[in-house]
Amino acid sequence: MATSRLGFSFLLSLFLAVACSTVARQLRFVTVIYRHGDRSPIKAYPKDPYQESDWPQGFGQLSQVGMMQHWELGQALRTRYSGFLNKSYDRQEAYIRSTDCDRTLMSAEANLAGLYPPEGSQLFNPNISWQPVPVHTVPESQDRLLKFPLLNCPRYQQLQRETRQSAEYVNKTRENANFMAMVANETGIQNISLESVWSVYDTLFCEQSHNLTLPPWVSPNVLQRLKDLKDFSFRFLFGIHRQVEKGRLQGGVLLGQILKNISEAANTSRPQRLKLITYSAHDTTVVALQMALNVYNGKQTPYASCHMFELYEEDSGNFSVEMYFRNESGKEPFPVALPDCPQRCPLQDFLLKTQSVISQEWDHDCQVPSTSQDTEVIIALAVCGSILFLLVILLLTVLFRLQAQPTGYRHVSDEGEDQP
Repeated sequence: MATSRLGFSFLLSLFLAVACSTVARQLRFVTVIYRHGDRSPIKAYPKDPYQESDWPQGFGQLSQVGMMQHWELGQALRTRYSGFLNKSYDRQEAYIRSTDCDRTLMSAEANLAGLYPPEGSQLFNPNISWQPVPVHTVPESQDRLLKFPLLNCPRYQQLQRETRQSAEYVNKTRENANFMAMVANETGIQNISLESVWSVYDTLFCEQSHNLTLPPWVSPNVLQRLKDLKDFSFRFLFGIHRQVEKGRLQGGVLLGQILKNISEAANTSRPQRLKLITYSAHDTTVVALQMALNVYNGKQTPYASCHMFELYEEDSGNFSVEMYFRNESGKEPFPVALPDCPQRCPLQDFLLKTQSVISQEWDHDCQVPSTSQDTEVIIALAVCGSILFLLVILLLTVLFRLQAQPTGYRHVSDEGEDQP
């Protein structure tokens, strides 16, 4: 009987220890990056039967479907972080930033409508289940955090030129030459390339999504091939050649800010009320970030897809980072892990394994190395130096010959001699 009681006590103690351990682990901070919702196409191709006037708000605008997608994502985030975030909006708890683009600003607002429906005193009109929540932005020309690729970077432009010379890019161009010639003929686009063909797929995808009839030349195989080329164009932007360095110049900029915010949240000596930072952006933003993290799956990120960073404080007092990606409405996000790190990655390991793509001096890293930047200058200096060297040799030769003449010899004209 005593043995039975001891066994029961041991099991009870073990259960309580596990329970306490589970309770002790707490979520401390969340960062969310999502793509805008469904939209109209960015542009039409020259022979496109549908032009801007065929879209209610014109090109590149969030649709009602896109609004619903983000409202549902906001509700999903509200459910996921129930008990962590306040039920009602608290401006010191959440910060939202968007690119300065209609569809991302509107996506953020629709998302917030699902995340923070007004309750009690926040309900300013009983007939409106919505409240204004600030969304911050900066002009696109000044956005160096969310608008990728960052083109004002000479070194990145050089890396792209080198990427065009890579075997993979050259082979891909050769393999698709006839196909792209057909697409150019059907669309009326001149000088089509692997870098520009994405816009054809984007336009056709939007038209198909909005139940518009596609031209006869757009078979399912053609549409799939265009999609594959669009996926390749993302890899061209942020990978294929020197992916780590591209990551440092592109997605690593955003990752660096995210990790800075996470590190500040993990600083227990300076507790903060901020719990959530949300970034409303584009597919290129999400891809650039995931390429820098080396977790990109090679496929286009769907509308309203969402990458999450969650900072946890373990019962030991240490911190860990978990990542999740939600790419389909109605389904739970799936876990994402850094290479060579568990999905529950210790914060210090996470920082260590990503430091190669975090730039300490982005402006400096964007400069083209002098060995290639100054090639023409070096050649010009070399030519000038050679000419100068020859002139010096010529001058020394003349001086040497003058000094070699006999001492006291002086040539005078006959006209100055005395007559006998």
